[in-house]
Amino acid sequence: MTKPPLTIHLAAPRGFCAGVDRAIKIVELALTKWGAPVYVRHEIVHNKFVVDGLRAKGAVFVEELSDCPDDRPVIFSAHGVAKSVPAEAERREMIYVDATCPLVSKVHIEAERHSAAGLQIIMIGHTGHPETIGTMGQLPDGEVLLVETEGDVATIEVRDPDNLAFVTQTTLSVDDTIGIVAALNARFPNIVGPHKEDICYATTNRQEAVKAIAPKVDAILVVGAPNSSNSRRLVEVGAKNGCTYSQLVQRAEDIDWRALEGIRNLGITAGASAPEVLVNEVIDAFRNHFDVTVDIVETAVERVNFKVPRVLREPA
Repeated sequence: MTKPPLTIHLAAPRGFCAGVDRAIKIVELALTKWGAPVYVRHEIVHNKFVVDGLRAKGAVFVEELSDCPDDRPVIFSAHGVAKSVPAEAERREMIYVDATCPLVSKVHIEAERHSAAGLQIIMIGHTGHPETIGTMGQLPDGEVLLVETEGDVATIEVRDPDNLAFVTQTTLSVDDTIGIVAALNARFPNIVGPHKEDICYATTNRQEAVKAIAPKVDAILVVGAPNSSNSRRLVEVGAKNGCTYSQLVQRAEDIDWRALEGIRNLGITAGASAPEVLVNEVIDAFRNHFDVTVDIVETAVERVNFKVPRVLREPA
């Protein structure tokens, strides 16, 4: 039987960013250098396929440093950790490697610099997200206040409205954040912003690619994990930019084929922690149902690369 035609508009860039790629390499190099087990505090990146693959090689994932023995190396995830975490590792004389994305570390340094200048910090981010917890944990309690929405800006209580700065989580919706920043500037005219935007290049680039695809497709699938902030933002961006069916899938097995009956144009992208093998798996699944043509929609070229920590580049 003849398969119906389907054009897949494949976003570029998509998938792994430089920070995720570096974090995964850190775990792999640590296993090579010190052998298994190597402990990882929190998922190294938010993707079950990646985490399961590293677990099979000998990585042990835990939520707290208290779950780690003193005599095995521990790695801190790409999302960053509060200052109290490495301080406790040092107190216990543990070997630890910080896999925090350098662009998250930039936000940490920014917050510390503003605090040293006497400014209270407002962070735009998601409650409970590891990156938010890590950034707020760079400073004492009360020095970083969290807002998630424009509505939060209206009710937040600050120490001094003329001595404020703001930072943001790196994986937010670019468009939503513009509105929150505008609300902050309206209520606190003297608030100091980042020297350079905190939302990272990869988040911005992936959202721009979805914006380019959304108006010309019947559906968008974002390959990514439900606990991945940047992946969930891609779904929202698709829906807000002309594609009413914008969904997150972790694997090909999650595709709702009934909902996609009759489509002729499909957009596919992947969050920054989703490997390309899963994108290919999804495309192959569509080849089983449709006569597929792939159209690559490239809106940016990424050449960013981050080095792994020196301790992993030195011989054991």
